Amino acid sequence: MSGGTTVRLAPHEIALLRGGSRAALTVTALALHLRGAVDAGRPGTMRTTGVSADDAGPALPPLMTAVHGTLHQPAGLAELLKRPGVRQALAELRSELRDAGFLRALPPGRTRAARSALQALRAAHPLPTRRKGVPQDDMLLAVALHGDPALRLLAARFAMRAGLTGRAKVADDGLFPHSWGGGGGGAYACSGGGPAD
Repeated sequence: MSGGTTVRLAPHEIALLRGGSRAALTVTALALHLRGAVDAGRPGTMRTTGVSADDAGPALPPLMTAVHGTLHQPAGLAELLKRPGVRQALAELRSELRDAGFLRALPPGRTRAARSALQALRAAHPLPTRRKGVPQDDMLLAVALHGDPALRLLAARFAMRAGLTGRAKVADDGLFPHSWGGGGGGAYACSGGGPAD
């Protein structure tokens, strides 16, 4: 980014720089969901909706095309990472970011340019405080920059049902220390018979 040249990064590229392959796939799945092309399937999985992702907006980047194409068979995030088409698209994305000077080959990792770009983007786009009124492009950028906190705020239902974030605990372990469901005695029962000593 030196020399006055500005490179515009897409949300899935920003996510890859910030958090790796899982983060890039999370942003990609959310982008497809916002287009109406992907929805949550069985608990912890995603699937296509039958809507063509190309019909729902501008042309898709290769990673989105690969994810949409492979979700005709429902899959969770871990399974998506193993699918050959998605792995190939992620490798191509990493190669493009390496060529642009944002990733190093050896040792693998972000370059100074990538770290400063992420820092500048986070400063310019802080985590929203509420979901209402956040445009879809800003949602994707927030999730790309801030990860799970933004995902839980902006797309909580989809993220939880699709397995993109962990499930929240319903109650604190120490809140209800005793069971309401009856005894813990197995085969013994109190018949209320005989005298007490």
